[in-house]
Amino acid sequence: MSEIKTIFEKMLKLMSVGEFHVDVNEENHRLIIFFENEDFIIKKNLPFLVNDLNHILQLISKKSSLPPYFIDINNYRLEREKIISELAKAAARKAIMTKSDISLPAMNAYERRIIHVELSMRPDIKTESEGLGQTRRVIVKPILD
Repeated sequence: MSEIKTIFEKMLKLMSVGEFHVDVNEENHRLIIFFENEDFIIKKNLPFLVNDLNHILQLISKKSSLPPYFIDINNYRLEREKIISELAKAAARKAIMTKSDISLPAMNAYERRIIHVELSMRPDIKTESEGLGQTRRVIVKPILD
């Protein structure tokens, strides 16, 4: 995947973002970018930056007939996945304790999938997505005997 790494390094240099380092994780299909200058990455805009660069990466992958890879900037995506997994576990515990459905906040498809996968092995819980578009959310439901 050095081709995709080279393309992104050139693109980021042209963007004048300052010092950065690009790694490729073949196993998880991730292109990991670490920016040295934290001022460039304003925390509240980080999700948009990740999504925008991820979109560019997907376009490059399609055009170059490369497998799909995902962008992770300063481990944002990795940390987000951990938070979503913990949220799923907490919602499952609460659903079991209260014996009622727990509605999670609206999430994108990738985050909803993390919830479904995290709770799929639990025989006492089932998950469903409901809503449309940006309001689509996961409902965690206890399976009552």
